[in-house]
Formats: sequence, C-alpha cells, structure tokens
Amino acid sequence: MAVTQGPFLKTARFELWKPTADDLEGLCKLLAHEDMRRFLGPASPDPMDQFNRLGRNAGSWALYGYGTFYVRRPGERDLIANCGVFHSWRGFGKGMDDTPEAGWIVRQDCWGQGLAQEVMRAAIAWFDEAHGPRRIACMIEDGNVASERVADGLGFVQYGRHEPEEGRGAAINLYERLVCKA
Repeated sequence: MAVTQGPFLKTARFELWKPTADDLEGLCKLLAHEDMRRFLGPASPDPMDQFNRLGRNAGSWALYGYGTFYVRRPGERDLIANCGVFHSWRGFGKGMDDTPEAGWIVRQDCWGQGLAQEVMRAAIAWFDEAHGPRRIACMIEDGNVASERVADGLGFVQYGRHEPEEGRGAAINLYERLVCKA
C-alpha cells in the first residue's frame, strides 16, 4: 500500500482505510464475482469502472473530508468491503443529490457475519463526530433484503422510491437517517 500510515479507524474485528492508488486491484477483485454486482446497477469489475469508483471515493475525501473506507482484517491486505459515508450526486433529485450518502459493499464470503453493521456503525459515529450529526441518505435496489436489514439496523427509514427509465435497471428504494435536534 502506498503513502498511508495505517488504518484510519478500527473496530473490534476490522481496519478501515482511506483509499489509495494501490487499492485499484483490490476493488476489481472485490467486485469480480457476478453476485457481488447483482444490486449495484451497471457496476463492472473491469479496471476502468473501478478506477472511476476509486476516484469518486478519494475525491469525496479530498473535497468534503469524508468518504468510504476500504475494509481489511487486521494485518491483511485483501479488501473485504467498501463501506462508509461519501458525498454523492445521483442526478435524480429526491434528496439524493449533493448530500452525504451511506453505502456498503461486502465481499461475498463475508456475508451474514455482521460486517456491514459493525463497520457502518463506526463510520457513521466518526462522521457524526467529525462533521456534526446530519441527514444521511442511502439507496438500495429493490429486492436487496440484506441491505434493507442493514439500513434498518442503522436507523435508516424509507422515504421514497426512484423508478428507472424503461429498460434501464431496477427500482431503487430511497432511505434516510434523520437526526433529531435536542
């Protein structure tokens, strides 16, 4: 790994790293299996698409001071997840443009182990501490029951739905985590 000093955050089981240029191969591997992309719209494991994802992740950190983390087990180099809060602009309004957005992509062999909940709780706690508690959006493709459970466990509630143009993918359910001001 290049130009990094260590994990940015740690949980009981995982290390959360900011993105580096050396993460491109790991991102490609993370999304190599077709099941990993089932609920990611037009995502592709090819290096160009993952370079764009890496650039968006690093750009969110550079421009807004927050972004997704590349998750590893302590002492290991393999990426097992891409999770966190990043700055998003989806282009379809409905509270999904120019806003903090939560997202989690967990490697298939790590499904069902509580990784997304554990890592996202740490990422959101850090985000709230560093940037102040505020609304965070997330979107989940219709039918992704596992991600709906994660969102529910993190306090997200559905507020809307985005129907794609005909022939352009699945419906997307829109969620938000609201913060009550004391």
